[in-house]
Amino acid sequence: MDILIHNALPLMKGIDACTYEEFQYTLAVGVTAPFYLTKLFLPYLSQGSSVINISSSRDRMSQPQTESYTAAKGGIAALTHALAVSLAGRARVNSISPGWIDTEYTVYEGPDAVQQPAGRVGNPKDIANMVLFLCSQKAGFITGENICIDGGMTRQMIYHGDWGWSLGSPAKE
Repeated sequence: MDILIHNALPLMKGIDACTYEEFQYTLAVGVTAPFYLTKLFLPYLSQGSSVINISSSRDRMSQPQTESYTAAKGGIAALTHALAVSLAGRARVNSISPGWIDTEYTVYEGPDAVQQPAGRVGNPKDIANMVLFLCSQKAGFITGENICIDGGMTRQMIYHGDWGWSLGSPAKE
């Protein structure tokens, strides 16, 4: 095997609604499964192979009530650098942390677009292109990295009133 990609969307629930079992399930899907799948496929990985883990920009920033997902994505980011060290000389291990990626390829205008330093919301091709690069020999000297692809959003501070964004009251259930 030359390439192994871990891409799973675990449950996204927060501290108010997430049960113990749901939190454990999210960690099992988001962190435990990639660990054990890598372990199981290790004998079949070719020399110089590439393992790609899909994390999320939530591994470095959060929204309320997303603790289960955020913990799993933070865990996969940490697992990435640990596996990179353990598999040194055998496989390169990297992760990608997507930000807002619209799978419908919607063209956003106004605040949703202009708040993004890149001037637009991301789409799946933005992530696929990085996956292809990391799996190629052009990335032969890159391992243990977590590459954030979010149009610059994690680098930009946004305050109430910026780009039409306003802080509203938290939703009441």
